Amino acid sequence: MFDTLSDRLSAAFKNLRGKGRLTDADIDATAREIRIALLEADVALPVVKEFIAAVKERASGAEVRGGLNPAQQVIKIVNEELVKILGGETRELRMAKRPPTVIMLAGLQGAGKTTLAGKLAKWLKETRHQTPMLVAADLQRPNAVTQLQVVGDRAGVPVFAPEPGNGVGDPVQVAKQAMDEARTKQYSVVIVDTAGRLGVDAELMQQAADIRDAVTPDEILFVVDAMIGQDAVVTAQAFLDGVGFDGVVLSKLDGDARGGAALSIAQVTGRQVMFASNGEKLEDFDVFHPDRMASRILGMGDVMSLIEQAERTFDADQAAKTAAKLQKKGGKDFTLDDFLAQMQSVRKMGPLTKIFGMLPGAAQFKDQLENFDEREIDRIEAVIHSMTPAERADPHIINGSRRARIAKGSGTEVATVSGLVERFFEARKMMSAMASGKGMPGMPGMPGMPGMPGMGGGKKGKQQAKKGKSKRGSGNPAKRANQGPSQPAEPAPGELPAAFGGQLGNSNFELPDAFKNLIDGDDKNKQ
Repeated sequence: MFDTLSDRLSAAFKNLRGKGRLTDADIDATAREIRIALLEADVALPVVKEFIAAVKERASGAEVRGGLNPAQQVIKIVNEELVKILGGETRELRMAKRPPTVIMLAGLQGAGKTTLAGKLAKWLKETRHQTPMLVAADLQRPNAVTQLQVVGDRAGVPVFAPEPGNGVGDPVQVAKQAMDEARTKQYSVVIVDTAGRLGVDAELMQQAADIRDAVTPDEILFVVDAMIGQDAVVTAQAFLDGVGFDGVVLSKLDGDARGGAALSIAQVTGRQVMFASNGEKLEDFDVFHPDRMASRILGMGDVMSLIEQAERTFDADQAAKTAAKLQKKGGKDFTLDDFLAQMQSVRKMGPLTKIFGMLPGAAQFKDQLENFDEREIDRIEAVIHSMTPAERADPHIINGSRRARIAKGSGTEVATVSGLVERFFEARKMMSAMASGKGMPGMPGMPGMPGMPGMGGGKKGKQQAKKGKSKRGSGNPAKRANQGPSQPAEPAPGELPAAFGGQLGNSNFELPDAFKNLIDGDDKNKQ
């Protein structure tokens, strides 16, 4: 969503690198570039003016005179001002002292309210341990009631829908009946999905106001499509004046629009963005953290969100068992079955391109990430599944005839199987070192990374493989693994990742050097 803005801001900061001090000319030139970047991203003009004025004032002040270089000084200021216009601190949902907590969703038609109702319900159920109920109060849009029932079924949440919709029924009466239903069946949260229009009109406002008066919501959330540009700000202000709302939910943040309107809403309306929907799946829903979003926009990653996702995905008991295997006997008890389970857990976190996009410095690999083929993971899984249990437990026994059989069973080439086995041994040694407290060279289970099982490793990986082969004189991956591959540079000290039963510290987190090989080596190694 914010790729264009990120690219322009990065270009603006580049001009400051190498300078010994920050001059007035530097400040003016950088402010001009930032202003252009924000306007091109469709940020509202009043917000841009206020933002640039604050940046110039602070950059000209005494606070930047020591410690950091000019680029770092400006990035620090821009980051802090971005956090401000995005709403400052993260705001949590207000829960009623006496259940049920009532949350009313409002917005234009097509903003994604119905799907978002299911996402919010699923999030409340799984992360806040609430018992939500969805209310089908959108009786105007064709099949809106049916859609909410389908979404509720997928989320595992009950839906109160006494009317069929499609123009039949009174939404205000449905909302009143829903409150009685929630109290009777003791649901802790009621989420009311209301009707939208193609544009703001008096009828829409009156109906939303009547539902509001009928259920007295604890939170009114305005759902806005992050892709509609400046109309998002105009619509938000109209709803604020006509109905009122307490917080904003941004939908379709995974789109390719400029997204600047999303940066403007909190500043223009004075209401914070509370949630963000960034995909089509019900799991693609997150609390909106202004500081983390600002960090992403500036290309500094979002390690905290990555850690939280990992903690939700990985099973603690299984991770502890995996860590124990890696710590004993040099990691030789860690099998291909264990590796496959780890890789599948990583996949549950979402697309790998999204995961790597949260890493600091990922912006410089944006083009490679966009071209990364997620099917590489499927090929790895196919190869491992084509092995017998004995082969997965002890890959040393995989000889030439076995490799040929595995390649045929998985629809790949013998070279692919050999490469996977060889890189598994390298990965096991590296992960064993990680389990012994020697740091975190890379993410577990990523294809194409040096030292990781995968289909490719880039030119560097190929050169290292050739070098090792000529030195040791063996074409057998198992023998080369026993003799020990060339090791990458020792990583900085760190803690064991959550995937392997430990905690991931982010104080000195940097993008692994191996990351680039993840995305530029795969295509070259497809045999």
